[in-house]
Amino acid sequence: MDKPFFYDITLRDGNQSLKKPWQLSEKQFIFEKLKELNVQAVEVGFPASSHMDFQSCSALADMAWDNLVVSALARTVQKDIDSAIDSIGHAKIPRIHTFLTLSPFHMKYVLNKEPHYCAKKAIEAVEYAYSSVKKINKNAQVQFSVEHFGDCIENLDFVIGTLKKIVKAGASVINLPNTVERTRPKTFINMIEKVKESLPDDVIISLHNHNDLGMATATTVEGYFAGAIQLECCLNGLGERAGNTDFAQVAVALHNNGVEVPVNLDKIYETAMIISQMSNVSIYEKAPLVGPEALAHRSGIHQDGAIKTKDMEFGAYRPIHPSLIGRGNDEKIEFTSQSGKTAIFEIINNAGYPITINEAICLTPVVKEVSEVKGELSVDEILEIYFREIFDIKGAFELVSFKHLAGDKFKLDFKFKDELKEVEGSGNGPLDACLDALKNAGFPRKLSHYKQYALDEDKMGSGATAMSVIKLVGKNGEEIIGRATDKNTAKANVKAIFNALNQVYK
Repeated sequence: MDKPFFYDITLRDGNQSLKKPWQLSEKQFIFEKLKELNVQAVEVGFPASSHMDFQSCSALADMAWDNLVVSALARTVQKDIDSAIDSIGHAKIPRIHTFLTLSPFHMKYVLNKEPHYCAKKAIEAVEYAYSSVKKINKNAQVQFSVEHFGDCIENLDFVIGTLKKIVKAGASVINLPNTVERTRPKTFINMIEKVKESLPDDVIISLHNHNDLGMATATTVEGYFAGAIQLECCLNGLGERAGNTDFAQVAVALHNNGVEVPVNLDKIYETAMIISQMSNVSIYEKAPLVGPEALAHRSGIHQDGAIKTKDMEFGAYRPIHPSLIGRGNDEKIEFTSQSGKTAIFEIINNAGYPITINEAICLTPVVKEVSEVKGELSVDEILEIYFREIFDIKGAFELVSFKHLAGDKFKLDFKFKDELKEVEGSGNGPLDACLDALKNAGFPRKLSHYKQYALDEDKMGSGATAMSVIKLVGKNGEEIIGRATDKNTAKANVKAIFNALNQVYK
């Protein structure tokens, strides 16, 4: 099967649907972005629609790179075709794209013309376009579109018979638009296959699908496998009404199905952001691939799978690795009442704070309770709970003071079950001295781990700049993690010991 041929319609269909159509300088900028994407054809506009559009088409034809097909739209009337030829005929590979409906509904109720009249007009227009453009450019091509092809089920044999004559008249590309999406993709695909089988093998079958029922991408992808090689797509799915087939979705879907896509996929995300800004059409948050929420996970089950596969090409709950389309690896783990321990562990860990999975399990019901009232919680809100529940553990011990006496000697004052104890201890630094003092008071504990972190800001509101994490050996040999923060490093160490003690002596 031939590679897909991407025919971009952003500058024509996309532009004509905007509340504020683009000026020439904006079109030129977008044209360069299409070059970076490596599209194979660009429909630059409808030259006969206005003097401004004529000039834009001509200017963009001047900018065309090697092997790019530059297409311009024209109705099946001589002045439109002449205008299209005059505007883009000098391009390296110009294509005149003319169109007319052959749909029974449209011929009767919109054009008020008989089928034989429309067929004759279409054939004559293609003959004129082919003979005229070939005189000035031997590389020129002619494309014909059956407007409202999706509505041609009942007269498909008539349409095919007309298309055979249109091909003989000079059209090398036959475009089959789902101008208004009304039927299921399979019905439309069956029609495409019948046309494909009926025309010469060298005729290129093209698709131009609108998204009225939200199935344009599916229809286009399946259409490719049915033999429609040219795929008319629009950046960000811009276009009339619900828009045209989305360029990125089609390209990535084909890639995921083993098709060699001749497009620079890594430019997709950047281009989508630019087009959104320039069109003033925001990308809705759940938009596939490029939406702000396209990589967000809130369900606990989804979060667990996403985290376990976050470094793999295909994630448990994502179709591609974000880097494929030039997007940062920004899978988001958000917390709501539907989330679980994995989310808490990942959010706190990603924020730069130590936490164990067992601590995350203990925090889960507390955080869920808050989320049930507030909804989705921010990182800061989760950290606030983390510090309150993990750092401010109430128990039998209460640190009163810890003072350096002289040399390696320190004085420790603390309460145990409200009974004040004043003891001294010595050691190689405050940690050793504190543990020695506790031993002297009848509470011997062994330190198995110690680490200190510098904090960028105080999440607890106390002006803390250091966080100590220690591990004490518990009564049964288990490790008890103690944590604390303080401006003073020595005090942070001691507070961490008491944090652990309150877990041992509850």
